Amino acid sequence: MSAGRGIIPDPIARQPWGMLIPLFMLVAFGAAVLYSAGGGGWDPYASQHVIRFVVFLIMASIIASLPRDFVKLMTYPAYVVVLIMLFAVELMGALRGGSQRWLDLGFMVLQPSELMKPVIVVTLAHFYAALPVGLIGGWRALLVPAVFIGMPVGLVLLQPDLGTSLAIAFGGAVVMLLAGLPLRWFIGGGVAAAALAPVVFFFGLQEYQQRRVLTMFNPEADALGAGYHITQSKIAIGSGGIFGKGFNNGSQSHLQYLPEPQTDFVFATMAEEWGLIGGLFVLAVFSIILRWGLKVARDSRDRFSALLAGGMVAVIFFYVAVNLLMVMGMAPVVGIPLPFMSHGGSSMLTNMICIGALMMVNSWNRKAPRGGLTS
Repeated sequence: MSAGRGIIPDPIARQPWGMLIPLFMLVAFGAAVLYSAGGGGWDPYASQHVIRFVVFLIMASIIASLPRDFVKLMTYPAYVVVLIMLFAVELMGALRGGSQRWLDLGFMVLQPSELMKPVIVVTLAHFYAALPVGLIGGWRALLVPAVFIGMPVGLVLLQPDLGTSLAIAFGGAVVMLLAGLPLRWFIGGGVAAAALAPVVFFFGLQEYQQRRVLTMFNPEADALGAGYHITQSKIAIGSGGIFGKGFNNGSQSHLQYLPEPQTDFVFATMAEEWGLIGGLFVLAVFSIILRWGLKVARDSRDRFSALLAGGMVAVIFFYVAVNLLMVMGMAPVVGIPLPFMSHGGSSMLTNMICIGALMMVNSWNRKAPRGGLTS
């Protein structure tokens, strides 16, 4: 224990409290919003939200203590296990809401596609850390990761789950970009994706997914049908004004006009009761968490750690960005919950794995010798 830390034990003092305290505040705020979404009671949403966070916080603490060599050793086996679980979903997955995305393990119902989001990041980070820098511009640097990403994305699209497949692809693409692949490859990929977009829309998306995309541009055209979710979300957010209607006084969620007020549209539930001030608080906390994650990536002393941290930040950012765009009608409704606020175990599990991984890299950074970036 150092003199500067006084009576605070060293294991407690060295925790990243600059990130953890805002995170605790966000989870507590989310519990308050879920309390209201549940009709003014801890059950069925708020109590489970808090319990899950505490359980997954313990899990994140365990992840944070893992040594680098052990993580590298388990990376590829973890990828294979999750990929097998995705195959198992196709063979015997549980059906919910018309989609086959879950495995019933008896003691819990697990969505393996959620696990693939952080797993693909650590897998590609390990691959590029082991790849000689001189080969970054070669075919191997592109083809092998494309296979790593393409297999789970294809399986998730079969469930069907467009939002999660995009999240897996986004996390993998960010790691590839950070690894130093030529920028022209990404520009070329973007141009090719834009050219293929009409083909994918008409022949790759199911009818309900096509409606979601079209509804984004003009939800009022079918305000009681395909555009109902976005229309009600906009009403909830707009009616909150600057300071909101007050805690537990939201009408859109309480009168059940707002669909899924506890999951995908929890931000709209919050904005109605807490207004612009509440929205700015949520954005500020996410900015603090993401900025801390980027600092962890910048401070990393080896390639594996830097790519791992950068990819985990990308996963959390994707959740936040897509959900906020979705509830404001600027992106299709793809079922992406808001991290640390929405009710749901799979989302909380994924994002706390990302937090645990960032805490783990932060711990590695403190122990690493100062110097240049290594593999």
